[in-house]
Amino acid sequence: MILPGFIIVFIYAYVPMVGIVMAFQDYNPVDGMFGSRWVGLDNFRYIFSLPDTVQVIWNTVFIATLKIIAGLIAPIVTALLIHEIGKQFFKRIVQTMVYLPHFLSWVILGGILIDVLSPSQGIVNQLLGFVGIPPIFFLGDNAWFPFTLVISDTWKEFGFSMIVYLAAITSINPSLYEAAVIDGAGHFRRVWHITLPGIRPIIVLLVTLSLGQVLNAGFEQVFVLYSPQVYESGDILDTLVYRIGLQNAQYSIATAVGLFKSAVSLVLVGVSYWLAYRFANYRIF
Repeated sequence: MILPGFIIVFIYAYVPMVGIVMAFQDYNPVDGMFGSRWVGLDNFRYIFSLPDTVQVIWNTVFIATLKIIAGLIAPIVTALLIHEIGKQFFKRIVQTMVYLPHFLSWVILGGILIDVLSPSQGIVNQLLGFVGIPPIFFLGDNAWFPFTLVISDTWKEFGFSMIVYLAAITSINPSLYEAAVIDGAGHFRRVWHITLPGIRPIIVLLVTLSLGQVLNAGFEQVFVLYSPQVYESGDILDTLVYRIGLQNAQYSIATAVGLFKSAVSLVLVGVSYWLAYRFANYRIF
């Protein structure tokens, strides 16, 4: 039963790794990978000589880190709040509403956000106008664009992580809550002394495993929402690879950027698995 999955992974994940050699060549589509001139590390030197490279790396780390933090806090808080709902029917409705955006693509959500956040006709700026706040160009202002990415991504994805925390909460022994109620503990104390310690292993595990995503700021979301006027704060490594490789046809440079990102991500994934084993007793096998 595992053979079809193994074949798919081998074809789409391992066979394309042959193309890594392009990062060390002056690749020419006519000559191909086996006929292009070998240039060694020149492509990597060229990347780090570009004036925008450091800014792009900073944007990637900054946006990805904020997404990891927001993606940790929002689902935990929401799971705790939903757990306190007594009506099962209402609880299921809330879970469905929170979880639904996860199934929508960024192409659809991007069009919605562009309309909603429009500085002239967007409902958000219209509401801000009622309280005397001038219009904000969320998708065109470098000061606001990274936080717009983080908030919109958190709104879309936190429902998926919330399910994990809700499952962890339901595994806590109910007798602990009953004993706490008898001792006079209120909702806050029960959450602080029973619920949070009960899901702490899951929290530690998901946080440590998320370290490997520090250089993944979300290509699809950024590509749909950004524009040249927010390149300064919104351009990330993935969009840089897209523009260099596909738009400018500099395949070797784009491959070098991708290889750099993959190498750093490999180290971070290794560190995250070690931390997960060290603090959450997580084992791959």
